[in-house]
Parts: sequence; structure tokens; C-alpha cells
Amino acid sequence: MCGIAGIIQPFNGSYNQDRVKKMTDALAHRGPDGDGYWQNADATVLLGHRRLSIIDLSAAAAQPMHFAERYTIVYNGEIYNYIELREELAKKGYQFRTQSDTEVILASYDHYGSECADHLEGMFAFALWDEKDKELFAVRDRFGEKPFFYSFIDGHFVFASEIKALWAAGIERKPNLKMLFNFITIGYTDNPSQPSETFFYDVDKLPAASCLYFKPLKKELIIEKYWDIDIDEPEIKISAPDAINQFNFLLTRSVKKRFRSDVAVGTSLSGGLDSSSIVAISHELNESSNSHKCFTAVFPGFEKDELKYSTQVATHFGLQHHLVNMSANEMADDMEKLMQHQEEPFGSASAYAQYRVYKLAKENNIKSLLDGQGADEILAGYPKYYKWYWQELFRERKLWRSGELKYAKQNGVAETFGLVNIIASLFPDMATVVLEKRYLLKALQHENLTREFIHAQSGEAYYTTPELSDLNGALYFNTCIHGLEELLRYADRNSMAHGCEVRLPFLDHTLVEFIFSLPSSLKINEGWTKWLLRKSVNDKLPADIVWRKNKVGFEPPQQAWMENKHVIELIMEARKKLIDEKIVKPDILNKPVRATSSYSDENYDWRYLMAGLYLK
Repeated sequence: MCGIAGIIQPFNGSYNQDRVKKMTDALAHRGPDGDGYWQNADATVLLGHRRLSIIDLSAAAAQPMHFAERYTIVYNGEIYNYIELREELAKKGYQFRTQSDTEVILASYDHYGSECADHLEGMFAFALWDEKDKELFAVRDRFGEKPFFYSFIDGHFVFASEIKALWAAGIERKPNLKMLFNFITIGYTDNPSQPSETFFYDVDKLPAASCLYFKPLKKELIIEKYWDIDIDEPEIKISAPDAINQFNFLLTRSVKKRFRSDVAVGTSLSGGLDSSSIVAISHELNESSNSHKCFTAVFPGFEKDELKYSTQVATHFGLQHHLVNMSANEMADDMEKLMQHQEEPFGSASAYAQYRVYKLAKENNIKSLLDGQGADEILAGYPKYYKWYWQELFRERKLWRSGELKYAKQNGVAETFGLVNIIASLFPDMATVVLEKRYLLKALQHENLTREFIHAQSGEAYYTTPELSDLNGALYFNTCIHGLEELLRYADRNSMAHGCEVRLPFLDHTLVEFIFSLPSSLKINEGWTKWLLRKSVNDKLPADIVWRKNKVGFEPPQQAWMENKHVIELIMEARKKLIDEKIVKPDILNKPVRATSSYSDENYDWRYLMAGLYLK
């Protein structure tokens, strides 16, 4: 787990190794255990690396790493199946001088070429230079756990793990106001229809599950997708008990592989089903790298505080339970630093709570953490997924006899199914158009934005819905197009800010592919979301963890924090900045700050705060 940077230039002279050193200095927090640099003979290829030592802590595993007197790599991430791959390649005649997964990537590329990405399981972003063919090959993992940003100007290709390293290379910092318009009005932090777009002009990100080829002599840049989920494939025929057994096997295998580490591994524990399930499986495995330490953010007095449940799980499995409490004043003090790490606006104060959890882990000498992120997106964990399942059942004429509406109501679900849902079920394309127009109209009518800003940016405003109007379509949309990658960005920047990595067992791609092959009734069943997971851990966790009816996201008391004097001062400063930039009207200074919860649709003052810090 590391920070990578590099410059590929068509001729020697524009950049030198000192510039790459500045780039890696900007990434020092991602790799506090060492740094390394390399350039080829004609200085057209300059690579830099900051190291966070997790697997093979020896100097031999340092990067940039060379192979076969031809390839050089800088790599960020973890390849969880590197042991199996190493054994396969050894049988084909490859010899290894380290115990690192980095060297396995190099040998895999030498053997499989660009198809090596298909053989890698894990989270990764790497750039590999082929000195013989004079070509750069770069890859990002399937879900976008690890970042890869780049700028391609006048034949010069500059890349890094974070945008700030591109600025250190001399790329001009130019805010993308179109993205800012969509963030302020509808809360989007990405562009689902253009996954490479960022909040800065001349800075792109390599989309998840994509590989990149760059030939500097031809100034040719090609990006291709190497993996996807085929949601048009027919559902597999499988009984519920067999599905539960297979799910449990795949998830357990995924957790086991994520304990492959030469340092101690801890766990983020919210008290919810997902992280508690990871703890339960970890306890069964009893791997030597398991530190038996867990870390929880607590909010005393807040109705959504999870301390009761996280303590129950920690006690049940005999874990060392480390808690972090935080205040509005602390958030106000840390906000500029947090934005510097995140670089782009973030949607709520939940990002700050996560930032503090990872800080706590580092303070307790934990460099690697398991986390339950991703389960909600692949297993239908959010209440919003009920409507997609119900619409699917309605079209199949199964809704009423299935009893799903009744079961959901018994479980305290507030979602309802009415005429609007019936129309959306029968005419999904029309419903999509209506919804998109409604959101666009809402954006155009945003009362605090200036006419100039709306006129200049609204031409490319967007609101995107799933292309397929069934549950799998909605899950695919949030897993692979819009939703999950935003959360993965928060986790990467927040953890790496403290020199920690986060490992996500639910995002094993074979597990995800299996889940998407299953019928919807194994994801939502008798009113229960994440039914498959609940059934698989039913005998491993206390019943009031497995069968909790109140779904609580990772949520701090943002509304109360926004009523704090210092936070209000920050928001008012941000408003002034937005007035100076002619984004909001001057009369906004006469309006009181509207405090809202983390997941409120009307979270505008939080977005103003983010926008002001982003433009500062």
C-alpha cells in the first residue's frame, strides 16, 4: 500500500527527477516507510514511489521494482492471491528474489501481457514501463479501491495516486465548475456518464476496472475496460441453502486472503451487520496476523450512536475495543486538513468520523484494517432498494402474493408502493425521463445560486438513474457506475492520510459475480435486506445484530455539529468565498445556516462549506 507518481515525456528536458521527488513528497503520508526513484537512460521515463510496508518488509521489495531487464513498476495496493499466482508462475519457469506481491505482478505481465489484470485479485493501481517496447501500461482495480490520476498535455503523461502530486509536478489547478454545480445542486461527487472526470480540468482519473496504454513516441493514449458484470446473464438455478453455503465459502475465503500480511491487521467495527460479520468470520479463522483490535467512532447522546452494538460484538469475540469520540470543534479545526487529503468535495460529516477512526488505528500501531464497506451495494442493504425489488415483483405479477409489502411493514420499513411506483414499473423509460427532468428543474431553481453561475454551468447538468429497472440493475448502478466508488475514495484518502490501508472482503470480485448471478429473492426476502448475509452469519453473531430492524448507516451527529459556533463560522466564510466567485447571491449572508443530517437531500449548507474549502 503506497503512493505512486511518474512522468512519461516524449523527449528529455521538460521534467527531471527533482520534479518527481516533489510529487512523492506530496504523497509522503501514503508511504511513510520509504521512498524510491528511477529514470531510464534517456530520462524520458521518471518514476517515483512512497512505501507503506505491509507484505515483505525487506529492502528487496522496495520500488520502483525492475524485472527481466525490461520492466519497471510502481504499484499501490494489495494482490491477495499473489501466493497462488506465484506458484503458478514458478511452475512456468519464473524465479523470484522477493516474497512481495509486486514482483508477482511483474512476472504476470511478462507472461500474460495486458491480460494479467484478469488474474489479479485485490485492490491495486500500478504503472508498468516496458523499456523494450517503449510503452506504459497502467491498471486500476475492478471497483476503484485504489486511485490513479493523470494529466495528458502536449504529449506529456503525468500520473499519481493523488491530485496534489500532479500540482506538485506543475499541472495548473483549475476547478471544474460544472462538477461543482452538480455537487451543490444534487450532491454528485462524480459524473456517472463520464467516469474519468474529476473536479479539476486537465486532471482525469483512470476509471475502475480499466487499463491504460501510453506510447510516448506516438503520443497515443488508449483506455480499455477489462472487467464488468454481465447483468443480462440468466440467473443461476440454485437452492437457498446451497446459495448460503456458497456465499459463506466465498466470503470466508475472501476474509482469509485479506489477512495475508506481515503486519498486524485490525478491524473497523461500527456495530452494524457488515463489519460485525467480518469480525465473526475473522474470529473463526484465527489468523496469525489478526491483532484482535477493533476501532469504533462513538457519539454519546446521539440517537444513532452504535456503541451498544459494537461493544456487544467486541465483548462477544474478546476483542480489544478502541473508541474515538469527537466534537464539532475538533471537526472545525480539522476541516481544512481533511479537505487537503480528500482534494475533492465530500458529501457529509461521515467522512470526518471515518478519518478519526483510521487515525485511532494508526495511534494503536495498526497499519491495515478490515472493513465491511461494499456489502450494502452488492446485497441491497439500503431502504431505497425496496422499491426496485417491489417494481420487479409487480412486473412479474408476484408482488401481492409474495407478501413482501406486508413483511417490510412489519420490519418497520417506511417505504411505500403506490401509483408512482406502478407507473415506474410499467413504463421505466418514461419514469427515468421524468425523474431526470425533475432533478434538473430542481437544480435550475436553486434559490441561492446566481443566474450567471446557473446559466454558465447548467447546460451540462446531469442526474442519472439505473438503465435496468430491476433490483440487480439498481445494485449494478451503485456498485459499478455511481455510488460505491465515492465511498471508496473517502476510505482511501482517510486511511492513507494516516499511513493505513483498508481491506474490503465484500469486494472480492468472485464473490460479487456470484451475488449478481442470484435471484433478487436471495437479497431481499420477507422484508429483510441483505438476507443472504443474515442467513450465513445467523449462527455466528448475536440475533439482535443479525436481525436488527433499524438500518443505521455510518452517521455522526452532523446536524448538531452544524449548529456549533465554529462550524457556522466556517460555513459563513465559505459563503463569502462563493459570493466572491459569483456562485451564490450576496443575500445568502442574511440567511441563517440550515443544519441538516448527513443524508439529507437538502444538505446545501454542508455543500457550500465543501465548495468554499475546495475553491480556497
